[in-house]
Amino acid sequence: MVWTSAAQCGEYLASQAVAALLEEARLTPKPGLVDEESTGAHEDLNIDLMIRSATALEGTFAEIGFTACRRNPGQLLREEIAEIGRKGEKIMLEATGGSNTHKGAIWAIGLLTAAAAMHEPGASPLEIASTAGKLACYPDRYAPRQSSNGSRVQRRYGVAGARGEAQQGFPHVIRIALPTLYRARQRGVSEPQARLDALVALIANLDDTCLLHRGGMEALLAAKEKANMILATGGVSTRIGWKLLRALDEELLARNASPGGSADLLAAALFLDRLHAGSGGGPVVPTRKEAYARQV
Repeated sequence: MVWTSAAQCGEYLASQAVAALLEEARLTPKPGLVDEESTGAHEDLNIDLMIRSATALEGTFAEIGFTACRRNPGQLLREEIAEIGRKGEKIMLEATGGSNTHKGAIWAIGLLTAAAAMHEPGASPLEIASTAGKLACYPDRYAPRQSSNGSRVQRRYGVAGARGEAQQGFPHVIRIALPTLYRARQRGVSEPQARLDALVALIANLDDTCLLHRGGMEALLAAKEKANMILATGGVSTRIGWKLLRALDEELLARNASPGGSADLLAAALFLDRLHAGSGGGPVVPTRKEAYARQV
C-alpha cells in the first residue's frame, strides 16, 4: 500500500482514527469511563454521544491527513494542524450539544494522524509517535490564550499532561499500552480483555490529568494502586483481576473521578495498532526498537 494522493491518505487515516475511537468507546467495562454499560463518572455523557462525536470527527482527521501528507514537521504545519483541530472541537461540540467527548483525543490522534501522513504506509508505531513528538514541539502561535483544566492541573501538580506526553513522543503509548496489548494477545486472552489490560496499564502508570482534576492526588494514587493490583494478578482475564477491575470502577465512581487521559491514550494506541496491521504488519508484536524503547 502507498499513498496514491493526499486525499486518499487523509481518508484512509481518518477511517482508522474513527474506528479506534469507536473501539475505545465501546470497550466494556471501563472503570470510571463511559462504555456500553454505564456513563461512568460523567453525568453529561453516554455511549450514544461518544459514537456520534467520533463519527462527526472523521472529516477533521481526513483534513489533517490531507494537509500533512508527505510533509516534514515544521512551524507552519504545526499551526495548520492546530487550526484544523480547533475546528474539529467546534464540530464535536455541535454534534454533542456542548459536551466535551473527545477534546483530548483530537489532540493526540490528530498529531498521530499528521505524523502517519508524513510517512509512507508501513511506518512502525515508534516512528509515527516520534514524528508526532517532533511536530508537537513546535509552538502554536495562534493558540487561544486561555487556561484549561489540563494546564491548571499541570501547574498545580507538576505533571507532563497531554502536551508533555505528545512532545515526548507518546511514551505511555509506545512503552506501556502497546507492549501490554501485544503481551496479552500473545497469552491468548480475548481482544477486549487485551485492550482492557492496556487501559489498566495506562491507569497504573500515567499521571492522568483528568483524574487529578476531578479527584485530586488521592484519586490518582488510589487508581494507580488498584490498577497495579490488577496487573499483578495477571490482568483482567483472571478471576481476581476481573473482580479488582470492578472494584476500581466502584472506587472511581465513589470519587466522581474518570481516567479520561488514559482513555485518550488507549484510543491512540488502538489507532497505531490498526495502522500497523493495515499496512501488512499482521498480528501486532513489538519490533526490536519498540521492545528496547519500553525499557529505557
